[in-house]
Amino acid sequence: MSRTILYARVSTADQTIAHQLTQARAAGFAIDDVVADEGVSGVSTRLADRPQGRRLFDLLRAGDVLVVRWVDRLGRNYQDVTDTIRDFMRRGVVIRTVINGMTFDGATADPIQQAVRDALIAFMAATAQAQAEATREAQKAGIAAAKAEGGKYLGRRPAFTRAQAAQVPDLAAQGLGDSAIARALNLNRQTVIRIRCDPAAAAAMLDRWGM
Repeated sequence: MSRTILYARVSTADQTIAHQLTQARAAGFAIDDVVADEGVSGVSTRLADRPQGRRLFDLLRAGDVLVVRWVDRLGRNYQDVTDTIRDFMRRGVVIRTVINGMTFDGATADPIQQAVRDALIAFMAATAQAQAEATREAQKAGIAAAKAEGGKYLGRRPAFTRAQAAQVPDLAAQGLGDSAIARALNLNRQTVIRIRCDPAAAAAMLDRWGM
């Protein structure tokens, strides 16, 4: 029986797993399972080298549908993204994107359709890499500007509030597991684990941002 699996890579405070899942469902996808990596750089880490990325390769079977917000979730650069998509298509996996509703299916037999499909993959992968590089350069410029002005780069904005951080140990003390706490507080499971394991670091991050 085929499944529809959402892969989410969470790298910024405004890209929670819950948000990406909501977007996928709003786009009409009936998601059977979610595989997610949090805090993993998309511009420096191949999908196969990410903790949950490796699990994704093990999970997907012929006939399954892989849903991603955009093709940049699937690799660190143009070559990596195109190689990953083609690898999945050779396995019989259909890749679909939430943004623009693109579909990449290796079952296409018509050579013209194959050419159009491959051109779209190449174009979107190149666009994704260009956007990632532009974002990285903007971040570098922001850090340099902060240092030049005598300020301090604050790092990534916390994906949780002080109230949420305070509730994590309380819910854990009540016997709730990390996944249950994440659902109750609308947080990513990995965020819950980080807060639970190092509440002082979580509090320091909030302090840096004045939250």
